[in-house]
Amino acid sequence: MNFDLQPTLQNDDAILIPLQVGDFETLFALASDAAIWAQHPNRDRYKKEVFRTFFEGAIQSRGAFLIVDKHSGKAVGSTRFYDFDGESGSIFIGYTFYARSHWGTGLNASVKRLMLDYAFRSVSKVFFHIGSENTRSQIAISRIGAQKVAEQEVVYFGEPTRLNFVYQIDRRNWPALSIKTKTT
Repeated sequence: MNFDLQPTLQNDDAILIPLQVGDFETLFALASDAAIWAQHPNRDRYKKEVFRTFFEGAIQSRGAFLIVDKHSGKAVGSTRFYDFDGESGSIFIGYTFYARSHWGTGLNASVKRLMLDYAFRSVSKVFFHIGSENTRSQIAISRIGAQKVAEQEVVYFGEPTRLNFVYQIDRRNWPALSIKTKTT
């Protein structure tokens, strides 16, 4: 089964553009806010040298995106697909963060729906790693229908291993949405 981990995806709210090496400064300008990382498993990603490691992992994943707010045309965060497993028909979505200016705006739910709509064309299960102390993300992922199914120690690229909760959404439970997905 072929699955393109890094297409360009868009809906009415966002454009997900494959992350490029040249996006580092743009993304770090957003990520340098310590409040973004306060509940994440690795809380010092606001530091340039730590974020550089996170960014390098994103580039090496070949599934990372720059999230652009379609209304303003500005970069507002990043997310990625990872750990695609063609045999089990599953993939993970994660490593997501947004500028605080976009918290509570509905953009995260819109981006997740965009990614899920795309993923469910090829897989039957989508998983999410959410830091065990990241209640904000746990609530957000539950609101779109994900169920906690496990706890797992996650090895991060160049960072310490951390306890994460594993959430899952099955294609058979994924509601038909009015959001139209375009792949370019």
